[in-house]
Amino acid sequence: MAIEKKTIRLLILEDSQNEAERLVSLFRNAGNATRVHRLTSSDDLAEALQQSWDLLVAAPHSSNLDPLEALNAIRKQAKDIPFIQMVEGNDADAITEALALGAQDALPQGEDERLVLIAKRELANLNERRARRVAEVALREAEKRCQLLLNSSVDAITYVHDGMHIYANRAYLQLFGYEDAEELEGMPMIDLIDPADQASFKDFLKNYAEGSAELNCGGVTIDGKTFRANMSFSPATYDAEPCIQVVIRAEANNAELEEKLREISSQDLVTGLYNRTYFLSLMDGAVNQAVSSGRSATLAYIEVNQYSTLLAEAGMAGVDLLLTDLANLLRGHFGQQAELARFGDDVFCALLADQTPEQCREGLQSLLKKVEGHLFEVSGRTLQTTLSIGGAGVNEQTAKAQEVVDRAHRCADELPGNGLKIYDPADDLRKAASQGNVVAMVQQALEQNSFRLLFQPVISLRGDSFEHYEVLLRLLDPEGKEVAPGEFMSAAREAGLAEKLDRWVILNAIKLLAEHRSKGHETRLFVHLSSNSLQDPSLLPWLSVALKAARLPSDALVFQFNEPDAIAYLKQAKALTEGLAQLHCKVALCQFGCSLNPFNTLKHLTVDFVKVDGSYSQDLTTAENQEALKTLLASLHAQAKLTIVPFVESASALATLWQAGVNYIQGYYLQGPSQSMDYDFSSGDE
Repeated sequence: MAIEKKTIRLLILEDSQNEAERLVSLFRNAGNATRVHRLTSSDDLAEALQQSWDLLVAAPHSSNLDPLEALNAIRKQAKDIPFIQMVEGNDADAITEALALGAQDALPQGEDERLVLIAKRELANLNERRARRVAEVALREAEKRCQLLLNSSVDAITYVHDGMHIYANRAYLQLFGYEDAEELEGMPMIDLIDPADQASFKDFLKNYAEGSAELNCGGVTIDGKTFRANMSFSPATYDAEPCIQVVIRAEANNAELEEKLREISSQDLVTGLYNRTYFLSLMDGAVNQAVSSGRSATLAYIEVNQYSTLLAEAGMAGVDLLLTDLANLLRGHFGQQAELARFGDDVFCALLADQTPEQCREGLQSLLKKVEGHLFEVSGRTLQTTLSIGGAGVNEQTAKAQEVVDRAHRCADELPGNGLKIYDPADDLRKAASQGNVVAMVQQALEQNSFRLLFQPVISLRGDSFEHYEVLLRLLDPEGKEVAPGEFMSAAREAGLAEKLDRWVILNAIKLLAEHRSKGHETRLFVHLSSNSLQDPSLLPWLSVALKAARLPSDALVFQFNEPDAIAYLKQAKALTEGLAQLHCKVALCQFGCSLNPFNTLKHLTVDFVKVDGSYSQDLTTAENQEALKTLLASLHAQAKLTIVPFVESASALATLWQAGVNYIQGYYLQGPSQSMDYDFSSGDE
């Protein structure tokens, strides 16, 4: 259940603390960071609803608060919180009743997998609604700016619905000699057209469908004077009503020049095809048509193979001749069924309307054969080339034109030459599911000692003689690109390699730390332990031997594990922290503050540092979030815990954290992870 990488704020209405904890674990095991609050009364609900929440899961019954009362309270306050009601047994009547009362869904209690899927759907819907509300605000702002631009435009602009004026800007009023827009409202536009041109104007409007069109005709001012004008017509929306936008420019003598400039601005000067900028506007139009009216289209991304070799053999002028010949070949092949463009130095694009990629396959394969057999005559020489064609469809699910271009581009790049590849959405799924390859990379990195360690400073706000860094593990793929840590750690855990990874990190961190401290640095390293290591009884004796061999002070290492793992394996975590304390190692608990009762977990553990969950520092601009963090920190400080706040990304957050009494901070605003322990800790003391 991957709802981006965002913390889910969850309300649970459940009398049983154990069942509530089980539900929290269910969400976390599905891959979600979760902030939870268990509702205990009507007053508790009223207080909770002062904050923002993403989901409420209700048990069939609660002696503290009736689920129906909770649902009514949410509806009364018009809170957009999806409500999932669990019912006893597979009671169809109870499910129907819950839905009728306003719950987003209802299901039998205990169907965990179904609950996760429902929650995923409702969270996705919630994100869509929130995004829509943001978009609506942005739209209103854009409409305001658009209105200001219309009013101040030097062009005469009017909006016409069923032939009647519904809006006219100042320039339009001045052009026809009117003082007030109200004089034109409801007046047929044809009344402002020269009687000699009214018949042709009427025919034009009758035949006008969609798209841009132009008409040259005479206009008549309020005092009867006539003038010639060029009118541009295009579809528009005004006050949520479909209409026609008309832009009028008084006729000048440079119409031919303007037309030439317009043509040049959309053309590639070498081939005469459309240029990249204009083609992207055509793509945007195709996406809009696909979304609004379901018209499909296909983009063919056509790469010229061995372009650099052709350039070396024929020179720039010769290649221009070849590309011109190829452009003519493309025109002949596609005819009127495609919009063609030169998209880059060695790339052409074709937009085929009303065709799916599969429908285009035969024609594109035919093009490959044509170009392969074609002889290009360049300055008395004969050259040959081939194409790599990537195809991608435009349909009602297409969000952005650039996504289609990127898909087709990737398909073309994956070809060795003289081939066609159509984008298949299943390819992305197969790549996402290639965990076996990731496991192989992890195994190879362990064998070849090729993992990379990065260090991010953890900086004291209260003065500390130690320099602290968190150790982060990175894996590079065969192409030298970083594999997402979550991806390879998850793969390693499922393959039973997590303990080996932890020990590799510990050994290499000890080695680098000993070397760094030998140069006079008082440095500590925070090292992660996985849930597998929490359960490993052999870790403590192994660690004791490793520390003695390195002749390193035990308190130079801080072993950290996260709160969800500590809750799941509390007995083992307690034994481990006690053992680490006997070795004089420090311990940190991270991702703290998201469970139902985090301090209950903390009282069982011997912990020196507590790193609060990153969700607490995501948005410190609101008083609500600042207060939640301050309350949590105050409780931790009362227990003599040293606190760390991660993800500090701005100066304003830094000031808030200082006032809240935080001991340590960490984040990209201060310094991102790097391969060296070279942060200047003295700069923070100035």
